[in-house]
Amino acid sequence: MARTFDSTSREFDLAAPLVWGPAGQSLVFALKLAAGESVLDVCAGTGASALPAAAAVGPDGLVHAVDLADDLLELGRVKATALALRNVDFVCADATTWEAPSTVRSGYDALASSYGIFFLPDMDASFARLVRLVRPGGRVGVTVWRKGAFEEFSRAYYEVIARHSPDTEHTGPRSRTGYADNPIRRIETSDLLAAWLEAQGCGSVEVTELSNHVPATADFVWNFVLGSGMRGALAGLDDAERGVVRDELLELLTARGVDSIDATTLVATGVRVS
Repeated sequence: MARTFDSTSREFDLAAPLVWGPAGQSLVFALKLAAGESVLDVCAGTGASALPAAAAVGPDGLVHAVDLADDLLELGRVKATALALRNVDFVCADATTWEAPSTVRSGYDALASSYGIFFLPDMDASFARLVRLVRPGGRVGVTVWRKGAFEEFSRAYYEVIARHSPDTEHTGPRSRTGYADNPIRRIETSDLLAAWLEAQGCGSVEVTELSNHVPATADFVWNFVLGSGMRGALAGLDDAERGVVRDELLELLTARGVDSIDATTLVATGVRVS
């Protein structure tokens, strides 16, 4: 997982203004962060939610941004420096074993994870453990793809992939292999996500829908493929074969009249109850 996302770092960040950024900012707003608070941001990437969280909590607050992909984190560090944000620490670490340092005495005031929880091993147990790192009464917030998001796009992509590596299993939240069993299936509607957060120890759960339809330009389409978990399906293909996949994908999207990509997202927050 770390290798895949390290290899995506450039394209991942190119997609940020249209996808990761709006969702991260929306999550921070929904968490209602206040000056001086402490925040744990897991699966932080290049800082789509960690950077606005650092701005929200101010110089007396702190943000620990944790991810396994250090190349992504390095881009976050560069951005934080450019923004003169000195209260955010981008840490290459495993969120499933992360422990709050001594500077966070009674637990974090807030936990944020944008598009990350469905990548956690044993999503339920891993996330419940992260919730316990938040103080009672602290806030918890996540973003996930809404059911149907990227559906037409991913269907076309994996059809093209199947022509070039038909004997390879491709896993991930939008792949066809194991689609029905992927953890995201259990949290992809407002009702499902709210019930899931409650089961992980959160109360006062609120879920809003962030509508986002991104024009399917050639640059965005390929940047998203290379900058997301979809890149893993290209493993084993050389540069020439990848170029063919790119061209065939763009042709198929055009033939099907897919001129925008549905990146609609669920933004959910709750309060740790005990």
